[in-house]
Amino acid sequence: MLSDSPTRSLAGFQGTGYDKGRPRLVQALWFAVQNVLFYKWWLPAAWRPRLLRLFGAEVGPDVFIRHRVRVLWPWKLSVGANTWIGEDAWILNLEPVTIGHDVCLSQGVFVCTGSHDMSSPTFEYDNGPIDIEDEVWLGAQAMILRGVTVGKGAVVAARCKVSSNVPARSLMTSSGLRAQTR
Repeated sequence: MLSDSPTRSLAGFQGTGYDKGRPRLVQALWFAVQNVLFYKWWLPAAWRPRLLRLFGAEVGPDVFIRHRVRVLWPWKLSVGANTWIGEDAWILNLEPVTIGHDVCLSQGVFVCTGSHDMSSPTFEYDNGPIDIEDEVWLGAQAMILRGVTVGKGAVVAARCKVSSNVPARSLMTSSGLRAQTR
């Protein structure tokens, strides 16, 4: 129980410190393109990186993005070469998300840079960028939360929730961090 938590007054929410990064018209155009084209199974996979680039993402060569992937703001996304992003992955990037090369985001991965300050009566944002370094594997339905760096070569097992940094070449399981020799 949170006995010292403030009384909520969401009507006073200001969204202080959050910049969407593009005008409303560009945001609306991205939402239309994402929902009409990008998300669909029939769109050739080779077109998805092109669409992200068109909207300002930095996407390396040979990136493979499956259908039903959602990206909130492409202009706040950087993806390295030879990276795979699986079906139903959701990159909720209110702040920058950097994904290295040779990374696998498995099906249903949720990468979320946004949160709220629970001590704020108006529930203001408490966002932070996410950095997923080279050669990382995020297992199916893994959840990476704001402000986290997943170190080079690390593995996050399926359905793990990650709220603090994961060291390079380590294994994160639902029971905690384990050393890994690779």
